[in-house]
Parts: sequence; C-alpha cells; structure tokens
Amino acid sequence: STLVTAVTAAGLGETLSGAGPFTVFAPTNAAFAKVDKATMDGLLKPEAKDKLGALLNYHVVSGNVKAADVAKLITDGKGTATIKTVNGANLKASMDGDKIVLTDAKGGKSSITATDISASNGVVHTIDTVVMP
Repeated sequence: STLVTAVTAAGLGETLSGAGPFTVFAPTNAAFAKVDKATMDGLLKPEAKDKLGALLNYHVVSGNVKAADVAKLITDGKGTATIKTVNGANLKASMDGDKIVLTDAKGGKSSITATDISASNGVVHTIDTVVMP
C-alpha cells in the first residue's frame, strides 16, 4: 500500500499501467518502513514529485524479466549482473545462497523475497529494502 501511495504521489500510475512490459522490484510496506520517516515524508510532498519519481523508476526495468532470467544473467556474469533501470541508473544483482540480492548505487542491499508475480503488463518481484539511486 505504501508503494501505491508513492506511485500516486509521483504521478506514475498511468505510466506503470501502460503497455509495458515492465519488471518492478516492489518494496514491501516493511521495506518502506526502514526508510527514515523524515526522508519518506519529504519524498511524499508535492514539491518532491520529481525526486520521488526518480526513486520509484529506479525500481523498474523495461521488459518482462523473470527471476530465472536474473539468475542466468548473474551466472553469465560470473557472479554479478548489471541491470539498467528505467531512470537510467544501474542495479547490481548477485546471489547470496539461493536469494537474489540487488545492490543499489549507494551500496545498499535488498533481497528479493517473492518472485514472478504476474501483472497485466509485466512481472513483479517484492524486495525487502528500498533501493536508492
């Protein structure tokens, strides 16, 4: 529900409802709860719409990228893969045991907790931490 609130505040609802396909690394409510309250409150203000949009677009990849696709990219990359997000920045993907871990531009790590949730225009993977561009 926090993600939906943020998508609405950023005015991205129509974009993400578009034809796609999109792959969304969707932070859970618990992931958003890890973000400093002042930071989160600031991002939800109307004047922060562009900054919030950039943050949310950092969680979106063009295409229908299943978990097995990400795992193959990691294997092909000999342990890491670079994933370009729709905001133009990169996430680094690697494995920690059998979990896929995303590392953001600031070195923060997020684990994928649920994979391959079908959406009408792509696929969703839930993550346990908000990634920061």
